[in-house]
Amino acid sequence: MTKTMTCRSLGGPCDQQHTEATADEIIKAQDRHLRDAVKGGDVTHSEARDAMKGRWRHPKRAMDWYSGVKRDFAALPER
Repeated sequence: MTKTMTCRSLGGPCDQQHTEATADEIIKAQDRHLRDAVKGGDVTHSEARDAMKGRWRHPKRAMDWYSGVKRDFAALPER
């Protein structure tokens, strides 16, 4: 079973959907999406990409965000 989260629900600026089986896979899909969008010249995603990259320099903030995504993912209905 899979669940869907959007770029926006993960802190990004758009409604691109990511459908995966685990929260970790959703996070990886979001990272790829942000990286590809910025690489393609989409400046609207730059702030979210910088936040994702910088988050891991602050372990407490990173874990709070990660725990929140895992909680939100767990609460979603399965598809």
